Amino acid sequence: MPDTDPLPLYVDLDGTLCRGDTLHESMLALVRSNPPNLLRMLGWLRLGKAGFKQRVADACVPPPDTLVYHQPFLQWLREARSEHRPLVLASAADERVARAVADHLGLFDAVLASNAGGQVHNLSREAKRDAIVRHASQQGWPAFAYAGNSTDDLPVWSASAQAIAVDAPPGVWRALARQHPQARVFDAPGLSLRMLFKAVRVTQWAKNALLFVPLLASHQLGVQAWLQMLLAFMAFGLCASATYLVNDLLDLPNDRQHEHKRHRPLAAGALQVPLAVGLSGAMLVAGLALAVLLSGRFAGLLVVYCLVTLAYSVSWKRIALVDVLVLSGLYTLRIVAGAVVAGVVLSNWLLAISLFLFLSLALVKRCAELEEMKLVEATHTPGRGYQTTDLPTLRGMGLASGFLAVLVLALYIDSANVRQLYAQPQWLWGVAPLLLLWIMRMWLRAGRRELHGEDPLQFALRDRISWLVLFLMGVLGLLAARGL
Repeated sequence: MPDTDPLPLYVDLDGTLCRGDTLHESMLALVRSNPPNLLRMLGWLRLGKAGFKQRVADACVPPPDTLVYHQPFLQWLREARSEHRPLVLASAADERVARAVADHLGLFDAVLASNAGGQVHNLSREAKRDAIVRHASQQGWPAFAYAGNSTDDLPVWSASAQAIAVDAPPGVWRALARQHPQARVFDAPGLSLRMLFKAVRVTQWAKNALLFVPLLASHQLGVQAWLQMLLAFMAFGLCASATYLVNDLLDLPNDRQHEHKRHRPLAAGALQVPLAVGLSGAMLVAGLALAVLLSGRFAGLLVVYCLVTLAYSVSWKRIALVDVLVLSGLYTLRIVAGAVVAGVVLSNWLLAISLFLFLSLALVKRCAELEEMKLVEATHTPGRGYQTTDLPTLRGMGLASGFLAVLVLALYIDSANVRQLYAQPQWLWGVAPLLLLWIMRMWLRAGRRELHGEDPLQFALRDRISWLVLFLMGVLGLLAARGL
């Protein structure tokens, strides 16, 4: 049938109009506001689907402007509305949630949803079909069209005269095609392997290369030690990816408002919340199991890392200055964990250099984010404890911390530790100006708004100058060790 067909159109909400499920959005908002709400929701499960949705809606209705809508389909609905086609939002979501979306969009003539009229009922499958048929009859409409996306919508499509499928899985589409060979289809890019890697931030695994620093610093070249460290790298990577997913789940509303983060798979709606939760749990279990095989102490440090990261995601990242101290501590924790796996005593010099250096880099990221906020004339970063007026203070702290890292490195070069490890430690003096150059250049680029709020280490992975500096530092370290 043509798009201008006057048939009234009933539109599903979750997975059709919205890329995701509003119930999951509400549940995340409850956990975000107060983590113990997770236990309360477990108790609500005994009330059944409709009762559970009602209790969740009693506690939270997600702001409709923070939801991710299927834009091509939404634009088509706007065109249908301009042609005076009757539109009805028919959803299994709680009535308050569906009505909030309808009021926000201003497209629908009526709303059919769960728990309407004070009755606890779940408007899904046959119940939704019967409600739509009854509503259409009351309006004097002999036939209707329906837009949906899942197997739950098949009973409704069976009673409709026209079908629209939005982001329907292949199995649903095949079943629908048998009922409606001429069904209209709206597709969006699915979740590819590349997007999945982006969601778990595989590129961030580069930070876990810090685990190898104690091996390099102690000049251990044994194959067994490096194989063990490689397994530790994998364990840390799996757990880190799990915590990144948790962070993204808790930070969804802020990410959707961010110029760059809104393109992340979760924020864009390409990765659905249940899959993200399941994937996070599986990666966490796999990472901790691998860590236990390596060392009990290493597993303990990895648990500490996960707990601190979780606390950071839930609360600490919103506290100014505490967030950057936690981030620098997490970087240093990787070095400590590497020393545990390598079985070496960690130098206090190395710990001090790490703490100051990574505090500087954490402040670089915050300043880069604030520079982006200034560009759009915002006064603060969403979900953070900083204002754009803090920029001069943070710059001073960050530069001072970076220079302190180089100062400690210079003092370390002249220490007894170095004279024991290196045949000609004077070569190491060339490392200090190289590190100083890299730190100053990173701050210069942040001030020029060339980092775009990106993690400085991620930026360094794509920066040729950073790779050149790292190569030269490696050459100097080799010369110092070999006594050439």
